[in-house]
Amino acid sequence: MPLIPEEPQIHESAQGPRATTATGRTAPTPRPVPGPRNAATPRPGRPGPGQARPTPPPAQRTHGSAAPASSVPSPQLENRSVPQIQLIPAPPAGALDAAGEAVDLLLDSGRAPEDILVLTTGEQHPWAAHELSFGEAAYWAQHDAGDDVFYADAASVDRADARPVVVVAVNGGTDDETARALPGAMDRAGALLIVCGDAQRINALLGAGV
Repeated sequence: MPLIPEEPQIHESAQGPRATTATGRTAPTPRPVPGPRNAATPRPGRPGPGQARPTPPPAQRTHGSAAPASSVPSPQLENRSVPQIQLIPAPPAGALDAAGEAVDLLLDSGRAPEDILVLTTGEQHPWAAHELSFGEAAYWAQHDAGDDVFYADAASVDRADARPVVVVAVNGGTDDETARALPGAMDRAGALLIVCGDAQRINALLGAGV
Protein backbone atom coordinates (compact mmCIF):
# COMPACT_ATOMS: atom_id res chain seq x y z
CA MET A 1 0.00 0.00 0.00
CA PRO A 2 1.29 3.60 -0.65
CA LEU A 3 3.22 5.36 2.08
CA ILE A 4 1.48 8.26 3.75
CA PRO A 5 3.83 11.27 3.82
CA GLU A 6 4.58 12.56 7.28
CA GLU A 7 2.42 15.53 8.17
CA PRO A 8 4.49 18.75 8.11
CA GLN A 9 5.14 20.48 11.37
CA ILE A 10 3.95 24.08 11.85
CA HIS A 11 6.19 26.19 14.01
CA GLU A 12 5.30 29.52 15.55
CA SER A 13 7.63 32.34 14.76
CA ALA A 14 7.86 35.95 15.66
CA GLN A 15 10.03 38.74 14.38
CA GLY A 16 12.36 40.65 16.59
CA PRO A 17 14.49 39.69 19.60
CA ARG A 18 13.39 36.80 21.77
CA ALA A 19 13.46 36.52 25.54
CA THR A 20 14.59 33.37 27.32
CA THR A 21 12.23 32.06 29.97
CA ALA A 22 13.17 30.20 33.12
CA THR A 23 12.32 26.86 31.45
CA GLY A 24 14.76 27.44 28.61
CA ARG A 25 12.06 28.10 26.03
CA THR A 26 11.90 31.35 24.18
CA ALA A 27 9.11 33.90 24.07
CA PRO A 28 8.87 36.85 21.67
CA THR A 29 9.73 40.30 22.95
CA PRO A 30 7.19 42.95 21.82
CA ARG A 31 8.85 45.07 19.21
CA PRO A 32 8.12 48.69 18.26
CA VAL A 33 6.01 49.16 15.14
CA PRO A 34 8.33 50.28 12.30
CA GLY A 35 7.71 53.80 11.14
CA PRO A 36 9.28 57.27 10.90
CA ARG A 37 10.54 58.98 13.98
CA ASN A 38 8.39 62.03 14.63
CA ALA A 39 10.41 63.72 17.36
CA ALA A 40 13.56 64.74 15.50
CA THR A 41 13.73 68.15 17.22
CA PRO A 42 13.62 68.13 21.02
CA ARG A 43 11.49 70.81 22.61
CA PRO A 44 13.07 73.47 24.85
CA GLY A 45 14.26 72.00 28.11
CA ARG A 46 14.47 68.44 26.79
CA PRO A 47 18.03 67.02 26.84
CA GLY A 48 19.65 67.04 23.44
CA PRO A 49 20.84 63.84 21.78
CA GLY A 50 24.50 64.49 22.58
CA GLN A 51 26.97 62.18 20.99
CA ALA A 52 25.80 59.53 18.57
CA ARG A 53 24.92 56.30 20.33
CA PRO A 54 25.17 52.80 18.92
CA THR A 55 21.86 51.10 18.18
CA PRO A 56 22.32 47.32 18.08
CA PRO A 57 19.21 45.10 18.44
CA PRO A 58 17.59 45.37 21.91
CA ALA A 59 18.46 41.81 22.92
CA GLN A 60 22.15 42.51 22.33
CA ARG A 61 22.50 45.96 23.86
CA THR A 62 25.19 46.26 26.51
CA HIS A 63 26.42 49.07 28.69
CA GLY A 64 30.06 49.27 29.52
CA SER A 65 30.75 45.56 29.19
CA ALA A 66 30.37 42.59 26.92
CA ALA A 67 27.51 41.16 29.00
CA PRO A 68 24.40 40.97 26.81
CA ALA A 69 21.06 42.33 27.92
CA SER A 70 18.93 39.55 29.29
CA SER A 71 15.21 39.21 29.68
CA VAL A 72 13.61 38.45 33.00
CA PRO A 73 10.49 36.32 32.56
CA SER A 74 7.40 37.29 34.47
CA PRO A 75 5.69 34.50 36.41
CA GLN A 76 2.57 35.34 34.42
CA LEU A 77 4.28 35.82 31.07
CA GLU A 78 1.61 33.98 29.13
CA ASN A 79 -1.05 36.35 30.44
CA ARG A 80 -1.30 39.03 27.79
CA SER A 81 -2.10 41.69 30.38
CA VAL A 82 1.41 41.30 31.81
CA PRO A 83 4.14 43.20 29.91
CA GLN A 84 7.30 41.59 28.62
CA ILE A 85 10.25 42.45 30.88
CA GLN A 86 13.68 43.21 29.45
CA LEU A 87 16.74 43.74 31.63
CA ILE A 88 19.66 45.86 30.47
CA PRO A 89 22.65 45.32 32.81
CA ALA A 90 24.27 48.54 33.98
CA PRO A 91 25.93 49.83 37.15
CA PRO A 92 23.86 52.32 39.16
CA ALA A 93 26.01 55.19 37.88
CA GLY A 94 25.36 54.13 34.29
CA ALA A 95 21.68 53.16 34.56
CA LEU A 96 20.45 56.58 33.44
CA ASP A 97 22.64 56.49 30.33
CA ALA A 98 21.46 52.95 29.57
CA ALA A 99 17.85 54.11 29.87
CA GLY A 100 18.57 57.01 27.53
CA GLU A 101 20.04 54.63 24.96
CA ALA A 102 16.97 52.39 25.27
CA VAL A 103 14.70 55.38 24.62
CA ASP A 104 16.78 56.39 21.59
CA LEU A 105 16.52 52.87 20.21
CA LEU A 106 12.75 52.78 20.72
CA LEU A 107 12.32 56.13 18.95
CA ASP A 108 14.63 55.15 16.10
CA SER A 109 12.62 51.94 15.70
CA GLY A 110 9.42 53.92 15.17
CA ARG A 111 7.94 53.99 18.67
CA ALA A 112 6.06 57.26 19.25
CA PRO A 113 7.52 59.51 21.97
CA GLU A 114 4.19 59.65 23.78
CA ASP A 115 4.32 55.85 24.16
CA ILE A 116 7.27 56.01 26.56
CA LEU A 117 7.49 56.71 30.29
CA VAL A 118 10.92 56.80 31.98
CA LEU A 119 11.23 56.36 35.74
CA THR A 120 14.29 56.83 37.94
CA THR A 121 14.79 55.29 41.39
CA GLY A 122 17.60 57.63 42.38
CA GLU A 123 18.59 61.04 41.05
CA GLN A 124 16.02 62.70 38.79
CA HIS A 125 16.54 62.65 35.04
CA PRO A 126 17.99 66.05 33.96
CA TRP A 127 14.86 66.81 31.91
CA ALA A 128 12.59 66.22 34.89
CA ALA A 129 14.81 68.30 37.18
CA HIS A 130 14.77 71.15 34.65
CA GLU A 131 11.01 71.08 34.12
CA LEU A 132 10.30 70.85 37.86
CA SER A 133 12.22 74.09 38.31
CA PHE A 134 9.19 75.79 36.73
CA GLY A 135 6.85 74.23 39.26
CA GLU A 136 5.01 70.94 39.61
CA ALA A 137 1.86 72.25 37.92
CA ALA A 138 3.68 73.02 34.68
CA TYR A 139 5.64 69.78 34.91
CA TRP A 140 2.58 67.54 35.32
CA ALA A 141 0.72 69.54 32.67
CA GLN A 142 3.27 68.20 30.18
CA HIS A 143 2.53 64.68 31.45
CA ASP A 144 -1.20 65.26 30.97
CA ALA A 145 -0.62 66.57 27.45
CA GLY A 146 0.82 63.13 26.62
CA ASP A 147 2.65 64.24 23.49
CA ASP A 148 6.26 63.35 24.34
CA VAL A 149 8.50 61.06 26.37
CA PHE A 150 7.87 61.78 30.03
CA TYR A 151 10.48 61.44 32.80
CA ALA A 152 9.48 61.03 36.43
CA ASP A 153 10.71 59.87 39.83
CA ALA A 154 9.69 56.28 40.48
CA ALA A 155 8.27 57.41 43.83
CA SER A 156 5.57 59.31 41.91
CA VAL A 157 4.69 56.41 39.60
CA ASP A 158 1.15 56.26 41.02
CA ARG A 159 0.52 59.69 39.52
CA ALA A 160 1.68 58.67 36.04
CA ASP A 161 -0.65 57.35 33.38
CA ALA A 162 -0.08 53.96 31.77
CA ARG A 163 1.96 53.90 28.55
CA PRO A 164 2.86 51.07 26.15
CA VAL A 165 6.53 51.16 27.21
CA VAL A 166 7.99 51.97 30.63
CA VAL A 167 11.76 52.28 31.12
CA VAL A 168 13.11 52.14 34.67
CA ALA A 169 16.61 53.38 35.49
CA VAL A 170 17.67 51.80 38.80
CA ASN A 171 20.21 54.55 39.43
CA GLY A 172 19.96 54.66 43.21
CA GLY A 173 17.56 54.20 46.07
CA THR A 174 17.29 51.37 48.57
CA ASP A 175 16.13 47.85 47.85
CA ASP A 176 12.82 48.65 49.53
CA GLU A 177 12.31 51.73 47.36
CA THR A 178 13.18 49.80 44.21
CA ALA A 179 10.96 46.90 45.26
CA ARG A 180 8.06 49.33 45.59
CA ALA A 181 8.85 51.03 42.28
CA LEU A 182 8.99 47.93 40.06
CA PRO A 183 5.40 46.73 40.60
CA GLY A 184 4.12 50.24 39.90
CA ALA A 185 6.20 50.41 36.75
CA MET A 186 4.89 47.02 35.65
CA ASP A 187 1.32 48.18 36.21
CA ARG A 188 1.92 51.21 33.99
CA ALA A 189 3.59 49.26 31.14
CA GLY A 190 1.12 48.12 28.51
CA ALA A 191 3.48 45.99 26.40
CA LEU A 192 7.11 46.30 27.49
CA LEU A 193 8.96 47.05 30.73
CA ILE A 194 12.69 47.77 30.35
CA VAL A 195 14.73 47.81 33.57
CA CYS A 196 18.27 49.22 33.49
CA GLY A 197 20.52 48.48 36.44
CA ASP A 198 22.46 45.87 38.39
CA ALA A 199 21.27 42.54 36.99
CA GLN A 200 21.85 40.50 40.17
CA ARG A 201 19.97 42.98 42.33
CA ILE A 202 17.05 43.34 39.95
CA ASN A 203 16.77 39.58 39.42
CA ALA A 204 16.66 39.09 43.18
CA LEU A 205 13.87 41.66 43.56
CA LEU A 206 11.90 40.20 40.65
CA GLY A 207 12.45 36.67 41.92
CA ALA A 208 11.10 37.73 45.31
CA GLY A 209 7.73 38.29 43.68
CA VAL A 210 7.98 41.89 42.54
